[in-house]
Amino acid sequence: MRRLIVSELISLDGIVEAPGGDETAHPHGGWTTPFRVPGAAAYKLREALEAESLLLGRITYEGFSVAWPQQEGEFAVKMNTMPKHVVTSTLHELGWNASVIAGNVPSAVETLRAGEGGPILVYGSATLVRTLLSHGLIDELRLMVFPVMIGGGLSMFPRDHQKLEFELTEFERYSNGVVRQVYRPTS
Repeated sequence: MRRLIVSELISLDGIVEAPGGDETAHPHGGWTTPFRVPGAAAYKLREALEAESLLLGRITYEGFSVAWPQQEGEFAVKMNTMPKHVVTSTLHELGWNASVIAGNVPSAVETLRAGEGGPILVYGSATLVRTLLSHGLIDELRLMVFPVMIGGGLSMFPRDHQKLEFELTEFERYSNGVVRQVYRPTS
């Protein structure tokens, strides 16, 4: 069984929207930019290199598929060459080494996880992550919590009053105040 890993850049107020600055719709787009440090970048590179494929929501896919092909370096090579699975009901033909997941998303993700291969990594994709959390499909939750509140935007957390319990398995504080936390479900 393949592991499904969700990795998010998240603000203190639980927002995962517009961390990188390429997003123009959020008034505080790029809120992670002042907090970049080499240790965190090295971790994100290792994380990507260990993954075999990406699972993305449509909006994240659309942003990444425009941004990443323009980038250079080891991280960009990995992002551009690894297979992608995109959850969408509106896109039918995808580029950037991607295939469509449509219909019953939890069932399709269960099938993907049951296949052979290495870890499946989810970046961004707040709506998709809410679905994955609600259906108990996440094997590991990696959060890089940034010491900033941005007052609103997309959250990855379900609002269905379902109790989900996790165990903290890793913790690291970077010199810029960013905290990396890794959680695994306890049930």
